[in-house]
Amino acid sequence: MTKKSKVPGWIWPLGLAVAGAGSVATVLLRGCWHRKISWPVRHDDEYSYIVCTNCGIKRLFDEKYFREFGPYDYEIEDLIAHDRAKHAAHKLRLEKKVKPAIVTNKSA
Repeated sequence: MTKKSKVPGWIWPLGLAVAGAGSVATVLLRGCWHRKISWPVRHDDEYSYIVCTNCGIKRLFDEKYFREFGPYDYEIEDLIAHDRAKHAAHKLRLEKKVKPAIVTNKSA
């Protein structure tokens, strides 16, 4: 005879309730999942963006690679300023890495 372990019958329903409550809390805290996205909209010659049709949040869009990039924001000007600041910082880092060579004339 094998001995059966005694697991209370209320453990499984409690576990399902806790998992369900956790899922609901995640959805409520997360908000919009940005599933319904518009086609790219051109802002100017340099920038395009996409819009979530549920909540109206925007994100920059790269037409060359046909992909979205950067953070989400409700103001397109803030997104453009963020992208320009990122590019400026990257350019500054590249300039710091490349140091000009010092040429000396030793043929005197």
